[in-house]
Parts: sequence; structure tokens; C-alpha cells
Amino acid sequence: MKIVLSGFYGLGNTGDEAILKAIVDNLRSELDNPDITVFSLSPEKTSKEHQVKSVYRGWRHENKQKVKALREADLLISGGGGLLQDTYPTKFLFGPLPYYLLIVFLAKLCGAKVMFFSQGIGPVTSTWGKILMKFFANMANFVTVRDQYSKDYLHSLGVKRPETVVTADIVFAFQGTEDNSAYDSLGLDGSERIVAVAPRPWFEQEEEYIEKLAWTLDRLIEQRSVTPVFVPMEPPYDTNVSKRIIEKMEHGDKTKLLGDHFTPNQFYQFIGKADVTIALRLHALIFSALSNVPHIGLSYDRKVESFLKRSGMWKHSFTLEEFNREELLGSALYSLDNSVEVKQMMEPNVEALRQEAKRNVYLLKEKFGGLK
Repeated sequence: MKIVLSGFYGLGNTGDEAILKAIVDNLRSELDNPDITVFSLSPEKTSKEHQVKSVYRGWRHENKQKVKALREADLLISGGGGLLQDTYPTKFLFGPLPYYLLIVFLAKLCGAKVMFFSQGIGPVTSTWGKILMKFFANMANFVTVRDQYSKDYLHSLGVKRPETVVTADIVFAFQGTEDNSAYDSLGLDGSERIVAVAPRPWFEQEEEYIEKLAWTLDRLIEQRSVTPVFVPMEPPYDTNVSKRIIEKMEHGDKTKLLGDHFTPNQFYQFIGKADVTIALRLHALIFSALSNVPHIGLSYDRKVESFLKRSGMWKHSFTLEEFNREELLGSALYSLDNSVEVKQMMEPNVEALRQEAKRNVYLLKEKFGGLK
């Protein structure tokens, strides 16, 4: 089967690169020698890392190559991740939402089938965005979404024609390999209690949450002698936020900051060595769940809350707008002091999510396996 992948690939976001790796690895596990082409902002790097064909994803050049790839394709996979949203400005033909939907339209013109794969939907709040969704998203042949909220939201936007099935984020089917490069880079001696911290920039809430998180990490250092390690899932943005948190701390000298050159697998392997994770980044939380590491989310988006409810950690987590530092400290202390109990609670939830993630590919095979 010839497959084209369209997503937020080649831009250095660890979560999206983890999505790409999980999709490619699982397609190869379940399909007979799939021929995969990825639309990427860094096509040479993507091609080398994943042993796939790759074409520049933007409209500035290689448009003939994009059309050629779609004409030859049996299936366009759009996803995974939160592609269909207009949190960032959506203009007539520019912005994430028009881009991904126009790729869908182009695929249909070229005769390829289309699957929205393991997506988180929304928010779509602009009038133009809603029009685009109702017209173009209904062209898909089949849809899997990573939570019930996304399915309901998709239907509320008038996207009801394609069959839609709730599964889980494909990163729950991530196939990791042992690699301690990230951990070894920190010069730790192995006795540390590690708190992995994965922040991100977030509009008007940023300064307030930075101060609260800095205070919480200081108290954890004082009360439990932890070593906070910042994990920049999307450099340089997360690196810069991490440095601002460290600057606000009284004990910033007792923290570590991972370099921003590590692969998704290396970040995944590092998070597996943590005692607890505090994160805004969804895929840092998913890496923690996969490694059975207690995790506390600061939810800036419904996708984070939806995941935390499924992993069982929502009762220990908070919305970014409403949390206070004392409650965050209490959750972190509870997770550190009762890790065995927390892990036992999480384990069956995470296994269910792992099976649901694999189901994305099983459903693809069921719906499109007869193509060529």
C-alpha cells in the first residue's frame, strides 16, 4: 500500500515527531511493506530518521512532488495530533486549519482515500474555520479520534459523513528502544529523585504559572530533596520558558536542563527514569504514563484534561487557569510518597490506552487493507 502522511512533521516538536515515529513503526508492523511518503518541513532529516520518502510540506516549493505523491498514493493519513484547530490565526488560505484541509482536498482530487488518524479536534471558533471544516472534513473516508470530546466536537461542527471511531493517541503505541543519552548527559549519580518538568509558552497565563511552578519546585527541593529536570519538548520555546522558571527559583542551582537535540525516544527513555512528572506538554505526560511514572498535568487545553481523565491522574492535576501552588505541591508530594499506589491505579488504564492506540492501525487495515 502506498501511503502519504500529512502532519506537523519536521518542525522539531518532540510530541509530533513521536507521533510520526509511532505511526511509521506501527504501519510497518501491521502492513506488508508499506510505501510511505511524509510531508515534512525538513524532508531530508525526516527521510533519514525514518527511512521514508519525504516531500517539503509547505506551499513554497515541491508542489509538483506533492501532487505526484498523492496521485500515486492509495491513502492519505492526516494526523495524528491536534491538526484541525484555529487556536493560531486562520486566514483565507493560510494557517494550520486551511493547510491540512487543503491537503485533504488535493488528495481527493488525486484519487486517494483519506483517513483522519488519531486526531484531537478543535478548538475551531472562527466562522471561516467552521465553514472549511464542514466542507472539507466531510470528504474524509474514515476518522479515528483520540478522545470522545473530539468526536462530539467534530459532529458539532457538522462533520458527520465519515464514520468516526474513538481510539487513543497513537503515541500510546510508541515503540521505544533503550537509549540513555539524555540521562547520561546530566552527570547524575543515580541516587537522585527526579521530577521531570515539561513546560511550554501559553499566552496570558504564562507569567503567573511560571511563578507558581517555580515556588512549587523550590518546596519540593526543600522537603523531598528532589532534582527537577526540565525537558524541552519543543525547543527553543520550551527551553526559554524553562530558563525563566529556573531564574524565578530560590534553588535554581539544584535543577537540570536537558539539551534540545535529543530524539523523541531519548526523551521517552529519560522520562521513564523520573519519579514524577509535572507538565503542560501532552506527550511528556503520555511518555510518563507509558513508563508508569506518576504525572501531574497543568491543562491548558481540553486534550490534556481528556487524557488525564483516561490515565486516572486528573484528580491529581489542574487546569492551568485555576491551580494554586499549594495544591500543586500537595499533588506532587502525594505522588512521590505514594508512588506504588499511584502506579497500581494507573497501570490498567494505561494498558487500555495502549490497546486503543494500536487499534488505529487495525482499523486502517480493516478499512483500507484491500487497496492495491
